[in-house]
Amino acid sequence: MIQSTFELLTGIVKSRSGGIIGPDQHYMLETRLAPLLKREALRDLEALAARLKAPRGEALAQEMTELLTTNESSFFRDGKPFEHLRALLPALHAARPAGQPMRIWSAACSTGQEAYSIAIILAELGEADPGFRSRRVEILGTDITTAVLDRARAGIFTQFEVQRGLPIRTLMKRFIQEEGRWRVRLEVAAPCRFEKANLMGELRGLGRFDVIFCRNVLIYFDVPTKARVLRGMAQQMATDGALFLGAAETAIGITNLLAPRGAERGVYGLVEPQRLSA
Repeated sequence: MIQSTFELLTGIVKSRSGGIIGPDQHYMLETRLAPLLKREALRDLEALAARLKAPRGEALAQEMTELLTTNESSFFRDGKPFEHLRALLPALHAARPAGQPMRIWSAACSTGQEAYSIAIILAELGEADPGFRSRRVEILGTDITTAVLDRARAGIFTQFEVQRGLPIRTLMKRFIQEEGRWRVRLEVAAPCRFEKANLMGELRGLGRFDVIFCRNVLIYFDVPTKARVLRGMAQQMATDGALFLGAAETAIGITNLLAPRGAERGVYGLVEPQRLSA
């Protein structure tokens, strides 16, 4: 592949999604874009680059970006963050006026396992506490990739997918088996909504959130992009809210708007909320 072609294609991906594709990842472009090249009858990536420069290349550029976005997810991924969330939600509930919805954002939600894991915790808390059950909770899952959002909305998972992180008792109680696949039950699906949204775009339209999960996403960004995304999320957080990052991610040294919240690694709260409007 000609270097200028690689730079053009990866530059489009970075501008649209924030994701960095390094020089050692040529293979990823060739592998993931092969079906697109075949469908469009393009002989190679140079021909794709030429098509992207032409008029009406916008839709093709977006499709290419989605194909090159990593979509990896599993139920209750890494365990600890969800244990912390289970302990945090009753405190947030107690601090909110009656009738005020609690809002949770699963950013870069992929096929929905994270959002549904959160919904399972909500169902379990509601069963244990009638007061909590009366609280309306909204879970918003967002992603830039149409195909994974369609799968998230369907709420249907393979045997392999449900075996990754779901205890068997939870699977049997919260899912219905349908022809070898598993569909989330209504009480799990009800609070969840999935929309297309780009972390590089304007986030204010999404509203304010009490909890934000943005896990294993920042690892694909350079430092300026991480700072931009973290600032945007800080602006959408409730003053006592929490942001959950991945185990290999940190906000320390990247933004002064967020600081570790308690002893749990990867959980952040706002610092000096008044500065967010500055």
